[in-house]
Amino acid sequence: MTKFSDLNLNPKVMKAVTEAGYESPTPIQAGAIPPALEGKDVLGIAQTGTGKTASFTLPMLSLLARGRARARMPRSLVLCPTRELAAQVAENFDTYSKHLKLTKALLIGGVSFKEQDLLIDRGVDVLIATPGRLLDHFERGKLLLTGVQIMVVDEADRMLDMGFIPDIERIFSLTPFTRQTLFFSATMAPEIERITNTFLSAPARIEVARQATASETIEQQVLMFKASRRDREGSEKRKALRALIENEGDACTNAIIFCNRKTDVDITAKSLKKYGYDAAPIHGDLDQSQRTKTLDSFRNGELRILVASDVAARGLDVPSVSHVFNFDVPGHAEDYVHRIGRTGRAGRDGKAFTICTPRDEKNFDAVEKLIQKEIPRVENPVKPSEPRKSDEEKPEKAPAKAKPRKAKEEVVEQPVEAKTEAKPRREETKQPKSGGGRGRGRSDRGRGDNNKVVGMGDHMPSFIALSFDERRTG
Repeated sequence: MTKFSDLNLNPKVMKAVTEAGYESPTPIQAGAIPPALEGKDVLGIAQTGTGKTASFTLPMLSLLARGRARARMPRSLVLCPTRELAAQVAENFDTYSKHLKLTKALLIGGVSFKEQDLLIDRGVDVLIATPGRLLDHFERGKLLLTGVQIMVVDEADRMLDMGFIPDIERIFSLTPFTRQTLFFSATMAPEIERITNTFLSAPARIEVARQATASETIEQQVLMFKASRRDREGSEKRKALRALIENEGDACTNAIIFCNRKTDVDITAKSLKKYGYDAAPIHGDLDQSQRTKTLDSFRNGELRILVASDVAARGLDVPSVSHVFNFDVPGHAEDYVHRIGRTGRAGRDGKAFTICTPRDEKNFDAVEKLIQKEIPRVENPVKPSEPRKSDEEKPEKAPAKAKPRKAKEEVVEQPVEAKTEAKPRREETKQPKSGGGRGRGRSDRGRGDNNKVVGMGDHMPSFIALSFDERRTG
């Protein structure tokens, strides 16, 4: 078995690795570190949770151990798709560079530009950033990328899924052609193939697992869920989620619940808190300080349940997550692998549940096709005999009582005069139209009122007013 001591790392980096308690590298680390130390481009493909971050952190620190950074010209660049992943990479650099005199800067949204400008002006050896904030600094004239020696794209497939392709291509064009490029990803989409063929030069391809596979240490199950009524789907689905958590008992020490929409993240977290669960939401619309605080609480064990959007699906190294619950089936099959990869990390056992509604079945079929296995079904823990209506729903209104028949009969027996008197005097205000051709409107026809009928008026022939007998005798 390969050991870190066999990888020719810088002695000071090796000392930090030993102090961190690591002895043997993971397969992706053992495969990627040697060619990276030789200065080659690397394309690393491995399932999430296998230690890809250290695969580029350790060789970068070893290569940067000698040299000095210049103001506004970082020596290396690490691009991450989300703020949380960027912050985690920064923590890894802190851990492994504590015996080296290297500087770093973290450029992410939600933090003051002024603070970040001060760090860049001093000169940094390692610049860790999200694409948007990096380009913001560049366009403001605060940053030059012509001194980048090593460039890393972490979680490349997620970067592409989030629409960062134009930004990535622009950033590549701003860095020197002679740079060393390290690409790390869990899946290998055709678009990534195009990017790597364009910007990587004869890369060493390290693939330690079949593409888009889940760890064998994760037990997967799916609940094929159907609500009793369409308008009750949300509340009944949340009830089924709570039942799944309860059925796991003490084995569920902590869990991440994934939702597709940010609104569902907030609703689900609020619902769990209402029923006594220690839960908090995390998604892209929250302030960065709140997101950081929530994530730190979950990592420290102060928070039991983290309800998240896909902002937390990839790259976040939260140790010892016992369970993952997919409240929604992800729209992209690859995201399923990343979500459940939050559990069962570093050889630990984990458990993943997915709730699939009828409209999600197409996406779920794509998941099973991607991972090339059928996920076992589990029965709904909410028994059919139990009331399906949850406390979250408002009580239905009682049906209106039918009116007594007597009241209807009284209306029928009212005299005609009373009815006519109750009507508004609309007819009195209407005047016949000029021209005499179409006098009164339809609404006036057949109404029994006391108004004088205009009819033929004073021009009516006198014989018409005679009775029948008078006409005969006349």
